[in-house]
Amino acid sequence: MRVFFRRTRSRLRWVHGPTCYRSAAYHPLRPWQVRERRFRPTPLGRRGLDPREVREFLDQVAGDLAIVYDALAQSRRETDRVKDALRRWQSEQARARAERGEGR
Repeated sequence: MRVFFRRTRSRLRWVHGPTCYRSAAYHPLRPWQVRERRFRPTPLGRRGLDPREVREFLDQVAGDLAIVYDALAQSRRETDRVKDALRRWQSEQARARAERGEGR
């Protein structure tokens, strides 16, 4: 089982990139970690899960999701920027071709 996790870990890419200033010990949650997460029961006399532990876990999940959504938004902005640059370049090329009298 340990071999499987070592292989899986080596295939995982770092999600944050070079500009993230997190501790090297921090590793973002993976889907399998969320699915397999179990919480301890509360002390005797109470029912349910330990609210503090659940809140800490949810905060970590929320933080990781915020990072993913920020990266997604940045990726979409970059995609829009590249598409706009390509459209401008294509328009310039079409204009230059038209001025030279070249047709398709």
